[in-house]
Amino acid sequence: MDSVELLKDLARRPLQEGELIWDRIGTGQLNAHPGGHPNSIAWLLWHSGREIDAQVAQAAGRREVWSAEGWDERFGLEELGHSHGFGQSQEEARAVVVQDQELLRGYLTAVTEESLEYLGGLTPADLDEVIDRDWDPPVTRGVRLISVYADALQHVGQAAYVLGMD
Repeated sequence: MDSVELLKDLARRPLQEGELIWDRIGTGQLNAHPGGHPNSIAWLLWHSGREIDAQVAQAAGRREVWSAEGWDERFGLEELGHSHGFGQSQEEARAVVVQDQELLRGYLTAVTEESLEYLGGLTPADLDEVIDRDWDPPVTRGVRLISVYADALQHVGQAAYVLGMD
């Protein structure tokens, strides 16, 4: 298995792990804030999709699925929805309210499919290309993609953990 195939496997993981929790999410749990934490399950899953979408769109030089496919309108989060969750205040995080878990599932599915399409066009050499010189060391395409999928996977795991608390 080459590095692109490994990356495609990693890109599938947040959605695969999400499939283990969808039927366990009750209506009161989706937007609850256990322990007073500002990040609800809805926020964790929304952020997972947004971070994948934004980072892959930037790496691919294309529009985000969020706006290109009308997810922004379906979620109805206004300007807040165009953020990714990075650096949000507690109030902004709490304002991410989603009543329909299938909306979250659909968006995570759409960004995963877009990711896999993008990754399918890459070669192992493409992963070595430096795409962000604002860091020391500069960030390659491969490192950026690993980082975003690993972070999304952690957030899906956090949602699963919260569900297991009940």
